[in-house]
Amino acid sequence: MDVPLWVWGASVVGVVALIAFDMVVHVRSPHVPTMGETARWLGFYVSLAAVFGVAMGLVWSWPHAGEYFAGYITEESLSFDNMFVFLLIITRFAVPRVEQSTVLLVGIAIALALRAALIIAGAAAISAFSWVFFLFGGFLLYTAATLVRGKKDKPADDDAAGDPWLVRLVRRLVPTTGEFHGGRLTVVVDGRRHVTPMLLVMVAIGSVDVLFALDSIPAIFGLTKEAYIVFMANAFALMGLRQLYFLLDGLLGRLVYLHIGLAVILAFIGVKLIAEALHTNELPFLGGGRPIEWAPEIPIPVSLGVILGTLAVVTVASLVKTRRSGAR
Repeated sequence: MDVPLWVWGASVVGVVALIAFDMVVHVRSPHVPTMGETARWLGFYVSLAAVFGVAMGLVWSWPHAGEYFAGYITEESLSFDNMFVFLLIITRFAVPRVEQSTVLLVGIAIALALRAALIIAGAAAISAFSWVFFLFGGFLLYTAATLVRGKKDKPADDDAAGDPWLVRLVRRLVPTTGEFHGGRLTVVVDGRRHVTPMLLVMVAIGSVDVLFALDSIPAIFGLTKEAYIVFMANAFALMGLRQLYFLLDGLLGRLVYLHIGLAVILAFIGVKLIAEALHTNELPFLGGGRPIEWAPEIPIPVSLGVILGTLAVVTVASLVKTRRSGAR
């Protein structure tokens, strides 16, 4: 897949323009979004992601479009786990509900910039070393196991571990206030400039998302080797994350089996990565450095089916479980 430089540039400009437009609309008039407004914005971003995938199929190829859709759905499903942590951070900082939309939007913009750096590093590593797939696959299997055991790393409740290192660094370097001042990021107190919790919570959300990217970036590289597809799938998934947060605010606690579904998806992609690494094996201590022909090849339609099927099963099972618990 040959992506011209101008296409990269236009795509990045388009993503930045969408985030900037969204930011101007909500920062200019902070408010708690209604269910209808949230649904419309989410529908807009999902439709835009779908149109982009169809355009990719028409311009490049449908197999590449399949990789994009599989990657987008995987990133969107892994975003549910992000929202649990976003909720924890927003609650911890006691963000006023009217400001939560702005906080999420800026935090997501920071997360996208940091993820872009990880994508570039991941693509460079894969291009230079085919054995990186073994590392990615093993890490995804480890993450899947921790999800099943319920030990996914999340910010703790104590002050030392609850704040991401970047937030603690900001607090050490600059004076901060203990209360919000509307949507302002800094204020002058006693003639000295102070950072408000508004800026700290934005930094917290953006930096914590990078921890989740350590799972999601290897996962999507298990579905496609194209850095452009990885970036655009991440961009569309993150852009719709704020709307998902408000739309599913009351549903998050009902998805009791979500961690199992995410573990299945990550384990499946981990096995797929290891199988692919065996096909391109160059390690001298493994089969004499020759490709392992018996390793299975998992096509994208199968991957897409496993991802969608797993999400459907865990969603239905979770809702049935919580409904029965509520009835009892």
